[in-house]
Amino acid sequence: MKKIVIAIDGYSACGKSTAAKAVADELGYIYIDSGAMYRAVTLYFIENYVNLTNPKAVDKALDDIQITFIRNPKTGAVETYLNGLNVEYDIRSMEVSLKVSEVSALTQVRKVMVEQQRRMGKKRGVVMDGRDIGTNVFPDAELKVFMTADFHVRAERRQKELLERDNLVNLDEIKANLRHRDKLDTTREENPLRKAEDAYEIDTTHLTIEEEIEEIINLATSKMIGEKVNEESN
Repeated sequence: MKKIVIAIDGYSACGKSTAAKAVADELGYIYIDSGAMYRAVTLYFIENYVNLTNPKAVDKALDDIQITFIRNPKTGAVETYLNGLNVEYDIRSMEVSLKVSEVSALTQVRKVMVEQQRRMGKKRGVVMDGRDIGTNVFPDAELKVFMTADFHVRAERRQKELLERDNLVNLDEIKANLRHRDKLDTTREENPLRKAEDAYEIDTTHLTIEEEIEEIINLATSKMIGEKVNEESN
């Protein structure tokens, strides 16, 4: 069947990333990890001593950066490559973690990353999750999904996720953080979080992650069959 682009948007703690990775694995697609892309840029900036307050230096560095995702044939995991080198381990360092927010906030960086993401999508066969994937990055995606869930369920899921990492956080603190993020995501001036007009909404409140994945796979299969039929008729 013809490969498609799957764009998954939605609020924090709705299961977007987990579902996106699993769907990509199931279909043999590439999962585009936007967070890893910004980490790769940060790694390059650190290694090349790029001054973030110098727009010309930032532009020059961005011209020299090419990020790709390649599936490891032994593990099946999709890994991040920076200018042809596997940096999946290096981009998870504490040094990168401390700098990535500052780097990703730069308008120049976001613009270039979106352009690279769109180039990846031209070949189809990709899954990407985020806040503005279906509305901004891949507005022509064949399948757009918008995920929601009850606010309290989202908070409990985030707490459980943190506990699994041995990080105990008060539920009220998590709720306050989610409210803050929701407000920032939905009210920001540039490409705020919103449901694309042609997106399928999936409320994950009462769904297991397996059920979320199954629903998206079913939607994707339907879209792929439709694309194949359209191609043959033309």
